Amino acid sequence: MPVTELTDRALDADLDLIRDAAREAGELAMRYFRRDPQVWMKAGNSPVTEGDLAVDKLLRDRLSAARPDYGWLSEETADSPERLSAARTFVVDPIDGTRGFIAGSDEWCVSVAVVEAGRPVAGVLDCPAKAEVYAARIGVGAVCNGKAIAVRQAAGELRVGGPKALIGAMPERSRGRFVNVAYIPSLAYRLAMVASGRIDATFIKANSHDWDLAAADLILAEAGGAVLDRRGETPSYARRETRHGTLVAGSGPLLGEMAQSIRDMEN
Repeated sequence: MPVTELTDRALDADLDLIRDAAREAGELAMRYFRRDPQVWMKAGNSPVTEGDLAVDKLLRDRLSAARPDYGWLSEETADSPERLSAARTFVVDPIDGTRGFIAGSDEWCVSVAVVEAGRPVAGVLDCPAKAEVYAARIGVGAVCNGKAIAVRQAAGELRVGGPKALIGAMPERSRGRFVNVAYIPSLAYRLAMVASGRIDATFIKANSHDWDLAAADLILAEAGGAVLDRRGETPSYARRETRHGTLVAGSGPLLGEMAQSIRDMEN
């Protein structure tokens, strides 16, 4: 049997595994949604709810039992250098968009990715409050609820998300075509909106983390777009450093213009 076929089978199995786990995690999260869950503040004034912690435990129990040799990197689990020796790593955000989750917004999701050699190879965003499930496996495209999705072909007005300061730094010839998108509390969901063609692009402010990005990065890439840093390169995940600088996400010539814009800002 060819090695490539074995690899494809392993990737399909990983995607099935994380899709099932994310669905179960989403169902658990919904038990806390709009039910006044207990909230604590973490370092950096970031909130975490009892729902985040319950979902994190469920995912770690399910996924680590199924793939004990995989590393584990999650927003809600203390990091360990042991994961750096693993060939593949689960990169997880139990509830991406916790502030929105607390406020009762439906724009949050369970984010799970498998990362190998710094790049995601399988990814799922389960968004139970919106009844949407995004999934991708490297090389075979991206879907939402089983239907293929693709980035929007830019034409006319451009719907762009992200911080106003970053949007405002774009050249006037581009910025004049922009329609600013209302704030979306989940970064992963915002990237899914780009992947599904509902918005054209988004800026991503500095200090996002691997767990915010990895699954959504793959979904966007398989839908025809990309996440890029100021050098025009794709981010690397599950390395020792899990934070990222300013990033852009989108497709086509607009994405290159946005990458140039953040490069100019930082020079």
